[in-house]
Amino acid sequence: MTELLKALDQFQQEVPVIYKDTKAFNYKYADLPTILEIIKPLLKKNSLMFTQPLSMQDGIRGIRTILCHTKSGEVLEGFVPVADVKLAGQNDYQTLGSGITYLRRYSLESVLGLVTSKDTDAT
Repeated sequence: MTELLKALDQFQQEVPVIYKDTKAFNYKYADLPTILEIIKPLLKKNSLMFTQPLSMQDGIRGIRTILCHTKSGEVLEGFVPVADVKLAGQNDYQTLGSGITYLRRYSLESVLGLVTSKDTDAT
């Protein structure tokens, strides 16, 4: 996984902080289209690509995030379960879609080491 890690390191040196500009209720977040717009050119420059298929692992539905170094074929994978939740005012498919988008965003931030805001956990 040497080539993938070198490429990921270079990517992380180049990618800027992605600010949370999308508003929802009483919080802000970096939406998936904004994140993708910023990272896609840098991924390509560093011979990286990702995919996020819905998949099953041990009978649990989830999002698999797969980061690949296109020149070496080296791969880094993560999996996060998609919980069954109910959201007021949404049918089951809308709730599932919201959950998938939410988990795609955070899984991608995690695997790429993206920073999307100031760290305010200590305050």
